[in-house]
Formats: sequence, structure tokens, C-alpha cells
Amino acid sequence: MLDHVSIGVRDIAKSKAFYDAALGALGYRCLHAGADSLGYGAEAVQLWVLVSDRPVEPDMQSGLHFCFAAPTRASVDEFHASALAAGGRDNGAPGLRTDYGPDYYAGYVIDPDGYRVEAYSAAPH
Repeated sequence: MLDHVSIGVRDIAKSKAFYDAALGALGYRCLHAGADSLGYGAEAVQLWVLVSDRPVEPDMQSGLHFCFAAPTRASVDEFHASALAAGGRDNGAPGLRTDYGPDYYAGYVIDPDGYRVEAYSAAPH
């Protein structure tokens, strides 16, 4: 349904380090890198990261988060570890979330600007 999503960030270098690590663990890469913008995806840009003077203020109660498809549970684990090593904050360790489904395996982090980011795999093991 969605073609792409754009988010505003304060520091493009911090965001690049974070998203290169976190999304790289899921098989996505930076397909566009400019002075004020980054574009991530597998074959086409689906996440734009843009420098902004007024990014969305972090709000843990807003419900806003971004969930990225992960091919395996191991890639969710790698996403979480890589995101934390690249400046993210933990928002839920990787594991099964059976209240969402029997094979719902996800990990949650918060990026350097306060966006909540999830990696999810439906793979059974």
C-alpha cells in the first residue's frame, strides 16, 4: 500500500550510522546518500531520512512506530544488537510476541531522534 515513508532528523551522520547498521542487518541498504537526505531499501528507496529543523517530537504514547520486515529471527536479533551498537536505545529485546501471533518474533529500538523502530519476522524458527 505505501510506496515510501519520510522522516525528519536533526543529525544526518548519526542517522546514517544508525540506519546503515540496523537496516543492514535486515538486508536493506542506503541507496541514496546526499548531504541532507538518505534513502533506504532493498531495490528501491522506501525510507527517506531527511534533515529537518523540526523533526517529530518523540512521544512514546503516540503509537507511531516503523516496522521493517526481517527474513529470519536471527536477523531480528542482529538488527537489535546492531541498532544498539550504533546509538539506538532498547525498547524491547528480540523475542516471541505470542499475543500478536504464534510466530510473531520482533525486536524494538529507539533511533537517535526518538523514533520507535521494530524488526519483525514471521519465520517459524
